[in-house]
Amino acid sequence: MTASVPAPRDNPELYGQDAALGVLGRALASGRLAHGWLLTGPPGIGKATLAFRFARALLAGPDAIDARLSMPADHPVFRQVAQGAHPDLRVLEVERDPRTGRMRSETTVDAVRAATASLQMTASAGGYRVAVIDGAETLNRNAANALLKTLEEPPARSVLLLVSHRPGALAATIRSRCAKLRLSPLADDVVERALAHLMPDLKPEDRHALTVLARGSIGRAVAMAEGNQLGAYQRLVAALGAAPADHLVLDELSSELARAAEPGGITGALALLQELLGRVIAAGLGRLGPPLFPDEARQLADLAARRPLDRWAGLWDKVARLAAAVDGLNLERSHALMQMLTLLAPDADRADRAPGGGALGANHVRG
Repeated sequence: MTASVPAPRDNPELYGQDAALGVLGRALASGRLAHGWLLTGPPGIGKATLAFRFARALLAGPDAIDARLSMPADHPVFRQVAQGAHPDLRVLEVERDPRTGRMRSETTVDAVRAATASLQMTASAGGYRVAVIDGAETLNRNAANALLKTLEEPPARSVLLLVSHRPGALAATIRSRCAKLRLSPLADDVVERALAHLMPDLKPEDRHALTVLARGSIGRAVAMAEGNQLGAYQRLVAALGAAPADHLVLDELSSELARAAEPGGITGALALLQELLGRVIAAGLGRLGPPLFPDEARQLADLAARRPLDRWAGLWDKVARLAAAVDGLNLERSHALMQMLTLLAPDADRADRAPGGGALGANHVRG
């Protein structure tokens, strides 16, 4: 199943985020713009799409946009930005490593210098010059220092738009010199409406389940649909509920989740596992809400009963720490996911308590 999801630079749609749009619109109308903006929030909620929308508004001027900073897709500025051909816009995005196919973990100083050098020049149309840095959390130390120099001495009529879902990874000096705009997760009805538009062939019940699992992220919902992670979630619930757990099935599931995680890191698989943990705890407390598939409520309640709820809650942090180590050290994802699934299997508690025993991977995440 494939969704026709435009890249942020050529996406005419922005779902929700009216509050953030209002902040940027008022700043543009006032003429008193900050030279640096830091757009933050969870992945998949429209941060980069908003950054490019704001960039188009800066490049085209107020007469070319409406109250939501949008412009027709056939406008010359829209087409130039979409094609990467606007002379007053530079874009820096995280690149893929050609050897591994994974997103690079660092953005270098040369890339930042190339993106910011054009800000020193006079705009070709007499307006603003703009640089968009998507994935700003990947700037290495030298790259951050180069960017800081531009923020400390910004050229006239230039705007830097930084996009990050991990702003804490950015140097405090950079954060302090930017106007901060945090975007919130989207409401469920917004995500569901976006899925209906982007993936009209989805069954309504699947669309609703994906919306719940995505927790306010259209990007995550689409990725889950494309990777059949709703089906993986159902198989995961059944596999963890087996007594004892079938480690061959868990291994197959870890490989499936690893394949789905390859394009952008392990974040999506982690979100699925953490959502499962949250639903197990909710079932144990009798607060699950509508099930996502037939018999889910019973299966989760049975699973919750097989270990104390505080141990289920503690596993959330263990899984998150292991996931951070995987992406930070470029470890093998399928092996790490197998470690996570083995930790979640309730019989791991028994192995952990056995003399000389230990659940696979458990020792890697004890704090």
